[in-house]
Amino acid sequence: MMAAYLTTVAVVFGLALAGILVDRSYRRFAARHPQLGPFRDPGKCSCCKGGDDCATTCAEPKSPIR
Repeated sequence: MMAAYLTTVAVVFGLALAGILVDRSYRRFAARHPQLGPFRDPGKCSCCKGGDDCATTCAEPKSPIR
C-alpha cells in the first residue's frame, strides 16, 4: 500500500519535472535559433484565428478590414 503511494508521488513529481525540462529546452532552442521566429508566449492565443493580432482572444473573430 505504501509502495503504491510512493510510486504515485514519484511519477507525478517526475512528470512535473519533465514538463519543466521540456519548457526550458524549448526556450533555449528558440533563443539559439531566432530565425525560426519568436518564442510563443503562453499567455497569448496559439490557435492563429487572431492572425497577427494576438491581443484578441481566440474566441473573438478578427474584425474585417474596411
